[in-house]
Amino acid sequence: MSLEGLVAVVTGAGRGLGREHALLLAKEGVKVVVNDLGGASDGTGATATPAEEVVAEIKAAGGSAVANGDDIATADGAQRVVDTALEAFGGLDILVNNAGILRDRVLVNLEEGDWDAVVKVNLRGTFLTTRAAARYWREESKAGRQRQAAVVNTSSESGVFGNPGQANYAAAKGAVATLTQVAAKELERYGVRVNAILPQARTRLTAATFGDAVSAKGDGSFDRWDPANVSPFVAYLSSPDCELSGEAFIVGGSRVQRVKPWERDDQWKLTTDGRWTVEALRDAVDEIGIPQGNGWTANPTKAKTGA
Repeated sequence: MSLEGLVAVVTGAGRGLGREHALLLAKEGVKVVVNDLGGASDGTGATATPAEEVVAEIKAAGGSAVANGDDIATADGAQRVVDTALEAFGGLDILVNNAGILRDRVLVNLEEGDWDAVVKVNLRGTFLTTRAAARYWREESKAGRQRQAAVVNTSSESGVFGNPGQANYAAAKGAVATLTQVAAKELERYGVRVNAILPQARTRLTAATFGDAVSAKGDGSFDRWDPANVSPFVAYLSSPDCELSGEAFIVGGSRVQRVKPWERDDQWKLTTDGRWTVEALRDAVDEIGIPQGNGWTANPTKAKTGA
């Protein structure tokens, strides 16, 4: 597997997972645009320092990188990130959509501004950067210069499985997983593969959730929650040698596990002749049971009544 000479954009690359992705890609010979607005974990504020520090670290190790501080949640900002890659390195082969923020609230206390801000960065930002990159790859393909390009999106277990207190974040990340499937189908014609990761790692966004449970051991043993554990799979998904596309994977520690997409449940299926009545549906559901996670309770009404 060789990534030597390829060009990548990594969003949210000033800290945490994005920083580790950028460092490893650069170590593998990739020229990296390190994008980071430099804001707080809730999306407020901005500073160029984090992106510039990562670029300095890459260059000190002999790699190639440039910093970009544009806001990928705006169309102009997302386009400028892609343009930075084209202007600095003459092309684009890899897009890692990692930028994200958190504003956790239970649903009844969730303000519209908290919903909008989280969806704007996590979902809209992923869409805008992917669209900007895809338009470039489409033009390259039309010109007979089709690239073996790759997009790696950052979804979340919260988005796929649901996590109380994160309605905004989960909705955005669940949509990212579905956007990944759609983009993979649409962009295949231009030589682009699209996958998603659901990372398990200690970052600014997860520190408040996991606290001491994810603290580094500090004794030299394997740190299961080190964000650097996730980056090798991101590099693999980015490689022209990888054939995976349209998939989502839980990645963390020593584990990489595929997540099955939405699928029909043939064991919980109701059919009738013509149109259902409300009463018939009630009886049919009572008979088959109430869905609960990956299974269902058998005949709950009959069990309650002793029938």
